[in-house]
Amino acid sequence: MSKPLVVSLPHHLGKQEALRRLKDGIAHLKSSQAGKMSVIEEQWQDDRLTFQVAALGQAASGTIDVLDDQVTCSVQLPWMLALLAEKARGLIQKEGHLLLDKK
Repeated sequence: MSKPLVVSLPHHLGKQEALRRLKDGIAHLKSSQAGKMSVIEEQWQDDRLTFQVAALGQAASGTIDVLDDQVTCSVQLPWMLALLAEKARGLIQKEGHLLLDKK
């Protein structure tokens, strides 16, 4: 199995606001990406989301940890999706910054 894809996103929102934005953003992502990917499992426990998603016929799992000044996303990709890891990193960074930019 390949090593996990880890993306850290700094923010200045505080933990509670970052959590609120992530939860809202994930709900939006599930509906907007319904044809491309599906969320198989999503479970929040305190400040950590454990998830499993399917895309291109492959399943990936991971966690998102929300801290006071940073969000860390760690995704274990199957070998087929690992080939697209850098593209996935860019997408996570782009969408994460959009959610966490101070408004």
